[in-house]
Amino acid sequence: MNWLSPQSVVDELAATTAKLARGFEALRQLDELEVGTAPKQLVWKKDKIALYRYVRATPATVRTPVLLVYAQVNRHAMMDIQEDRSFIRNLQAAGLDLYLIDWGYPAAEDKYFTMHEYINGYLHDAVGVVERETGHRGLTLMGICQGGTFSVIYAALHPEKVKNLVTLVTPIDFATPRDMLATWARHLDVDALVDNGGNVPGELLNAGFAQLKPMLKTNKYVNILNAVDKPAQLLNFLRMEHWIADSPNQAGECFRQFIKDLYQANKLVKGEFQLGGQSVDLRRITMPLLNIYAAEDHLVPPEASIPLNDLVGSADKCLTKFAGGHIGVFVGSRSQTELAPGIAHWLHERDS
Repeated sequence: MNWLSPQSVVDELAATTAKLARGFEALRQLDELEVGTAPKQLVWKKDKIALYRYVRATPATVRTPVLLVYAQVNRHAMMDIQEDRSFIRNLQAAGLDLYLIDWGYPAAEDKYFTMHEYINGYLHDAVGVVERETGHRGLTLMGICQGGTFSVIYAALHPEKVKNLVTLVTPIDFATPRDMLATWARHLDVDALVDNGGNVPGELLNAGFAQLKPMLKTNKYVNILNAVDKPAQLLNFLRMEHWIADSPNQAGECFRQFIKDLYQANKLVKGEFQLGGQSVDLRRITMPLLNIYAAEDHLVPPEASIPLNDLVGSADKCLTKFAGGHIGVFVGSRSQTELAPGIAHWLHERDS
């Protein structure tokens, strides 16, 4: 057996201490950490919901405006995590006129809001504002994750308002075998959670997501120790940690409905889901559809996204596999050169 010599232990401790000291100095010299810095202007606000338009230096080359609909469980800053890893900036560079609905931070008084209020209320109002501001009837709805599910439901209920539908890492079938998140959700006593607590804490959801890959967090912190004295890698890590920690609470009734009707009863693919007294028939989606899924997604596995293409009534529909995980699709190196330009090219071909 090879034993470490006392001197080798001392040398290793000295090297680690020196690295940590350099890392501390790098942290000390950091300015305020910012994410989501692409310039945007507030064009409409209602309650805690805001609608922004991203500022362009040149006119858009695609005339149909795009409304980005991100998930409620995290903040949209992930799409603009830093200047050189920005899905937003890459879409702009490819010629798109971008709007964003910001769901805000639900407070105690918002606990009674259901999916109806968010989709048929705020989202529908935001679509109307974009139409009035641009003078363009109908827009491209681009939904991400849970925001993609909301967008699909909206497009089925209001197809005249949606010229193109783009979904990214979007759950549609909530009963696929490899979907661990869906398996857990089916056993969640969501009534007890909402009845006793009102809104659902974002920290609770983050803890649940972390348990899907329990060693991921440990490996992440071990790896960052090896880069703690490398400012660029350290900043990348800190920005992602900043985004992860910024998790809004979830409006209680909306969360209850999302879990019970979709994760537990899988009503959307069964054709049984209703919103505001209306049946959500996915066959009413007849506009062009671009459905993008992540090949290594552990939150929304490919099998949860792929069925959308068989459920809609669109003749023009494209199903696209993208290498990477749920977040890597937007912040990975291939995303910067392929994802946004590919989406923009698809929209250019359908612009009128």
